Amino acid sequence: MSYGRVTGEVKRLLQDIVGSENVYDSPEILEKHGLDESPLPPHPPEVVVKPRTTEEVSKILRLAYERRIPVTPQGSRTGLSGGAHPIYGGIALSLDEMNRIVEIDEDNLMAVVEPGVLIMELHEETEKLGLLYPPDPGEESGSLGGNISTNAGGVRGLKYGVTRDYVQGLEAVLPNGEVIQLGGKIVKNSTGYELIDLLIGSEGTLAVVTRAILKLVPKPQYSALLYIPFNSTRDAARAVSEMIRRRVVPFAVEYMPRDAVEVVERYLERRMPDDEHEAYLIVGVEGNSEAEVEWQMETVGEICMKHGAEDAYVADTEARMRELWEGRKCLFEAYKAFWEVDEVDVCVPRSRLPDYVEGAEKIGERHRLRVVVNGHAGDGNVHAIIVKPEEMEREVWLGKLEAIVDDLIHLGLSLGGTVSGEHGLGYTKRKYLVEKVGPVQVELMRAIKNAFDPRGILNPGKILP
Repeated sequence: MSYGRVTGEVKRLLQDIVGSENVYDSPEILEKHGLDESPLPPHPPEVVVKPRTTEEVSKILRLAYERRIPVTPQGSRTGLSGGAHPIYGGIALSLDEMNRIVEIDEDNLMAVVEPGVLIMELHEETEKLGLLYPPDPGEESGSLGGNISTNAGGVRGLKYGVTRDYVQGLEAVLPNGEVIQLGGKIVKNSTGYELIDLLIGSEGTLAVVTRAILKLVPKPQYSALLYIPFNSTRDAARAVSEMIRRRVVPFAVEYMPRDAVEVVERYLERRMPDDEHEAYLIVGVEGNSEAEVEWQMETVGEICMKHGAEDAYVADTEARMRELWEGRKCLFEAYKAFWEVDEVDVCVPRSRLPDYVEGAEKIGERHRLRVVVNGHAGDGNVHAIIVKPEEMEREVWLGKLEAIVDDLIHLGLSLGGTVSGEHGLGYTKRKYLVEKVGPVQVELMRAIKNAFDPRGILNPGKILP
């Protein structure tokens, strides 16, 4: 597709919309906004624009639509699939200045937020009021607009679900500048096609979200974490399956191998409760009475010991739980601190977790690369971290990386899984879409894209092959 360029005239028109102080074209800023957390080389835009209001977003998109200039919406750019890369140049539409928590409505249990709000900020403000926004991706500096665009999940997915389950309303701007309102402060809606569900997970290819209404829940009064070492991943997976059969529903069940524990200890410069076994589960339980939490802890401990756990370390104070969560949530950052890495995000049936771990290790051995599988054991969403050997030339690494990512994704598909559980397809994994869903569904998706964006200006080159 042929696109228009960002001329001097277009830059002046953009300055008229948002002010000259919010339009950037220095090489340093352009390169910064040509990157996310994926291993892709930079794709710098021609200009970076930072709107502050829905009206400004509307005017920017109307101008881009008229001139057929590509627009790449961006949040905090923490994605791992190249979704924020301006592949075709054009305008990088940075939404980080639209960062207000507009309202926390305690009567309706809803929060109204702008897309640039960081998820850790919403967690902090809601929990002060005894409320909880359950989605909890590991990257706490990720923006809520980005979470919505990829339908992010995180550690609470087993009990609470994913971002889609908490988006009650959206304000969004179509590529032609039209502003639409979807949903609202309502918990039921059977009024025509549910367009809101098309936008969630669409990775900024259909519209630009400028405001969201998010469902909150009462925060359970008591919680605890258990850190449980096993001698094998298969034993740990069997324990998870029995927890579900016994009707224990932890809010989190996270899997870490020994390799990950040792790297986290090195990164944090402190010990985890145990680092001498092959596999670990971090199990989170919660409730509104101490007795309820105590029963869950005892049941989880009993189940795990039955399936070969060596011990069960309990963190039942805020400080201890925070330390344990820090060890889990910093995992990817820990590897990045010491090596160049990439991460494959697939989702497989819970029962196939040990098959995926074992298969991924064999793939790593075959490619002579270190592969460390970790992730959300409770919902089968696993992350395979691939580590670049320090002595390997970058060109060789990128070639090997493409091959091993392909093998790791196909392993997930062979086990009844899907290409991505929460990171999205973006640019780097779009080629797997046809293989996963088939040509009929892809053509339906193309038709949806064309209906929203007939000129193809919004985040082009993403999702669809």
